Amino acid sequence: MFFLKEVGYKNILYIKALQLQKEKVTSIVGESGSGKTTLLKLLNKLIRYDSGEIYYQGKPLEKIDAVQLRRQVVMLPQTPAIFPGNIRDNLLIGLKFSEKPPVADNRLYEVLNMVNLNKNLTDPAENLSGGEKQRVTFCRVILMAPEVFLLDEPSSALDEETELKVIEAFVAHAQKEKKTVIMVTHTKKIASLFSDRIIEIKNGAVTGEEEVSRARAHGEQ
Repeated sequence: MFFLKEVGYKNILYIKALQLQKEKVTSIVGESGSGKTTLLKLLNKLIRYDSGEIYYQGKPLEKIDAVQLRRQVVMLPQTPAIFPGNIRDNLLIGLKFSEKPPVADNRLYEVLNMVNLNKNLTDPAENLSGGEKQRVTFCRVILMAPEVFLLDEPSSALDEETELKVIEAFVAHAQKEKKTVIMVTHTKKIASLFSDRIIEIKNGAVTGEEEVSRARAHGEQ
């Protein structure tokens, strides 16, 4: 899906070689400031690398239109972006940005249920808690149905029980729809339970890669 070769960005990141596989869940772990979020931003051209090359589906990233790329490779930032209006407005706005048709309310309630958020679509979005806002933005990108989900600490504002439920449901959905997930997480338990592969970054470089036999595949938690 992605291949990075000798990719450098300022003095923050240098990736000698890294392959991110299609239709897999890859977790990126490491200390704060190690370059994890920078890596995600490079993958959908939110920032541009200074050296090296990144390929997406075999094509150099620099030859792919940024708008078209971001419709296929959607990033969910750690800080949720909430727009004026109610929950329905905030769910549908992602479809509007990606020029996709709106969906019916029953579909909106389906995704809210997926992230364990029991709210009415008419509830004002600004009144939600930090964790609820994070889940609304999670729903927004699910509805956009990109080929690749780039998730930056997507459950950082959730308690452990809710975090496990949300990530488990999302990963099951991504597998069913044959999507690729690249997720930065601070939680080792989340990485070990829900990843096919874990990549560790330290001081801007890949220091470890591990293939994971996911516990959930055997019904273990």
